[in-house]
Amino acid sequence: MFLNCKTFFSLRYGTMPVSTLVDKAFELGIRTLALTNINLTADAWEFVEYCRKKDIKPLLGVEFRNGHEFKYLILARNEEGWYHINHFLSNSLQQDIPFPDRAPALPETFVVYNWGRFPLEELRSHELAGIKPWERNKLFRTDTEAWQDKLVILHPVTFQDAEHFELHQLLRAIDQNILISQLSPDTTARVEEQFVHPAKMVEWYADHPHIVQNTLRIMEACDIKMNFDQRRNKKFFTGSAEQDRKKLRQLAMEGMLHRYGNDNKEALQRIEKELEIIAQQEFETYFLITWDIIQFAREQKFFYVGRGSGANSIVAYCLLITDVDPIELDLYFERFLNPYRSSPPDFDIDFSWRDRDTVIDYIFKKYGKEHTALLGTVTTFQTNAVIRELGKVYGLPKKEIDKILENGFQLQLEADDSIHRKIARYTAMMATDKSYPNHMSIHAGGILITEAPIHNYCATYMPPKGFITAQMDMWQAERVGLFKFDILSQRGLGHIKDAIDIIRENKGVEIDIHNVKAFQADPQVKHNLASVNTIGCFYIESPAMRQLLLKLQCSDYLSLVAASSIIRPGVAQSGMMKQYIQHYRNPDKVTYIHPIIEELLHETFGIMVYQEDVIKVAHHFADMELADADTLRRAMAGKYRGTDNFDKIKAQFLQNCMRLNRPTEAANEIWRQIASFASYSFSKAHSASFAVESYQSLYLKTYFPAEFMVAVINNFGGFYNRELYFRELQKTGVNVHPPCVNNSNYYTNIKGSDVFVGFIHIEGLEQSLADRILKDREQFGSFLHLEDFTQRIAVGPEQLEILIRVGCFNFTGFTKKELLWKSSLLVKNKETAPAHSLSLFEAPAADYELPRLAYHSHEDAFDEIDLLGFCLQSPFTVLQHNQEKYTPAREFHRYIGQEITALGYFVTIKYLRSNKGEPMCFGTFLDKDGEFIDTVHFPDSLSKYPFQKGGFYILHGKVISDYDVLSLEISKMEKIGFFEDKKR
Repeated sequence: MFLNCKTFFSLRYGTMPVSTLVDKAFELGIRTLALTNINLTADAWEFVEYCRKKDIKPLLGVEFRNGHEFKYLILARNEEGWYHINHFLSNSLQQDIPFPDRAPALPETFVVYNWGRFPLEELRSHELAGIKPWERNKLFRTDTEAWQDKLVILHPVTFQDAEHFELHQLLRAIDQNILISQLSPDTTARVEEQFVHPAKMVEWYADHPHIVQNTLRIMEACDIKMNFDQRRNKKFFTGSAEQDRKKLRQLAMEGMLHRYGNDNKEALQRIEKELEIIAQQEFETYFLITWDIIQFAREQKFFYVGRGSGANSIVAYCLLITDVDPIELDLYFERFLNPYRSSPPDFDIDFSWRDRDTVIDYIFKKYGKEHTALLGTVTTFQTNAVIRELGKVYGLPKKEIDKILENGFQLQLEADDSIHRKIARYTAMMATDKSYPNHMSIHAGGILITEAPIHNYCATYMPPKGFITAQMDMWQAERVGLFKFDILSQRGLGHIKDAIDIIRENKGVEIDIHNVKAFQADPQVKHNLASVNTIGCFYIESPAMRQLLLKLQCSDYLSLVAASSIIRPGVAQSGMMKQYIQHYRNPDKVTYIHPIIEELLHETFGIMVYQEDVIKVAHHFADMELADADTLRRAMAGKYRGTDNFDKIKAQFLQNCMRLNRPTEAANEIWRQIASFASYSFSKAHSASFAVESYQSLYLKTYFPAEFMVAVINNFGGFYNRELYFRELQKTGVNVHPPCVNNSNYYTNIKGSDVFVGFIHIEGLEQSLADRILKDREQFGSFLHLEDFTQRIAVGPEQLEILIRVGCFNFTGFTKKELLWKSSLLVKNKETAPAHSLSLFEAPAADYELPRLAYHSHEDAFDEIDLLGFCLQSPFTVLQHNQEKYTPAREFHRYIGQEITALGYFVTIKYLRSNKGEPMCFGTFLDKDGEFIDTVHFPDSLSKYPFQKGGFYILHGKVISDYDVLSLEISKMEKIGFFEDKKR
């Protein structure tokens, strides 16, 4: 009798998760239940699965609303009806059109309208009128028996109790961005919209038993028989399983010839083994679709990186999906795919952020919009956001809300304030487990490609991204046997792709960026890696990574792979990073717990650095099958923790060790190390993929540094702000010019050894003006002078002033003050000039009698700071301060353990907490030579001398050395301005 139940996926309306809804129904003895969320299908299959566990018959439908207005309820009689409901809902959502007043006649569905919406005699065979318990009086004088097959009970279930009714009201106020006191009753549910005992419901309708009977008849006519044990991705790539197997084998063998030559028995043996497992798991189509996507990208000359656990596969390596050689790194395929893996894995394919949409568009066109959708994700309410929203709803001023959120993670809720107590209570309801949905969003890279239409499983909608997106997240998709393809975007790849294009244009050189093994062997690349000349390079440019590379004296691929893993927070927190560095620097002092461990972990000096190390140890030391060893690895990662599976795996490991006569003490210690590995385990294949991309970046930086840095600047991505990348660009020896109307493009460009800053970097410049300048220049040639520019380009006085001040007219030979004087005569008001008109004869520049105007060299610098965010010349040349008395970074090695004073220009900061939970930080500065100064600010120092944004700092502290990495432990810090006394 409950045809209209909602979970909290009736967003900002319902208050119950699926488990609460179903559990409460079960407690009341309800054995048939319908889920009908408002315009959303996100948790439908979780509902079906959970109902079956409770022996409740699940029904599916949707409550259709236009804004606050209830239109109708549509229930699916079966899976076909569910498809049509999703299709109808999706069409309206994608086109952003309201639902019609009358529902279309969808096959295999029932439609329920509110009582009185249409005369009973006008209802079609599948249409019903719903009577709410509080509307029974409306049945007076109606011969309900005459319409008994048209009437059903319509008792909405929206929240679990009265307390959650207030939460519902708060959600409605949040949704409308109003005070709770401003809520209109027609935008909320009624307090009665809770479960009642079925016997009570029957009692309420005692005068109309035929309505109860018809409701039960409708519920009996509906059924969802979805089998969760099937895979529902696209079944075949070529048309049949046999053809797919042949195609994959052909591609693998062709790739083996390319990667290994025609006489590599180890590669052939491994390919055969992988193909057998792939066939056993019926995974050929997944490989082939990924290969097809890669083929398209290569044809478009798109740069990409295949990473993740897929890099464990030699077949993927031969298909050019990845550039990681699994033989070279001793990577196990079972880490990627094995017979015991319940859910198939996926490839992570990264593209440039500019190319990704083109790739996605290709996938949609290739496999059809009926069968393709971006994967959705659920954005949940987070604690601080909930407090802010509730504060606004209750009418608290911003300052009071800020006060509640003071002191970091400690909520300062005043116990004697009723509003504060309510905020605390409802925040706990919504944000404790961070699973309360706020709105649907788009998964970072997941794409679904289905055999049957996507609407068999969920509705879809059209977010601003412009691609159809599924109303389900990864977990819901996996529940019904749909597994995603990950097509990701990464700005680091934009650096590489754009650098290749710029190098081709500026140097005439074509680069095979996938020739990674040549990059790894290149002596100059090795030198730059060892000397950490890595600014702009993916994953190896941050201060922490540069310091780690120095500590490891890293100059080769395997060391970089290890560094990419141990830099991760879990490793550092566990102390394993420090231990690894110690062992790396002193390999002769490493002791191994057992000879087999020495043989297995010699590369990582006896320390398990990767998830693959767990597989390796379990397989060789404890004689576990590779598939079982991967199950162990996943158990260590937490997937099976707290279950019998985990204990069974431990028992198997120790029993195998006993059977092999391994020393008990060694076996127990190795198990302890494996168990403690869970908090920081990371796939070697992931690390190797990162390292490959790092080498690709570093090769470009090594041989084409200027072009590479221009590409980094144009992609607006990286660890640092753009100023540092411009500083790095200047180190390459090119001439960096301010923006110029005759030479700049929208993005920064390089011509020979001259670089012109792009218009995009000019603060306050309208993009439409930049576009007009570029279009006019392309059509009619360079601008002759300021007068020519103002005649050809419609520009207001403020925009023209910006162009003059940033240096766009330096080519005229006039100073900025002279140009500003002239401009005031050329553009007399804020109205734009007439549309462009080209004179038949070249007009000479007007000859003005200009006054003598004073000029100071620092004026350009401050104009650039104002309009670009930084000055193009070194800020140290502008600083009016005695700089000779400070110790430069290159001399720190002479003062280890001693107090010194340095002068630094702020670059970046990283905050963290000490062992006692107190705030501390690491700082990064530049000295006047452009060298880095790394600083450590312990809690006492940081509290006394906090940072005050960017600029210059006088740094007092002790030089400390950690494995030859020098830092300054700050005891005192003082910020100074550009115009400090030189004698100071």
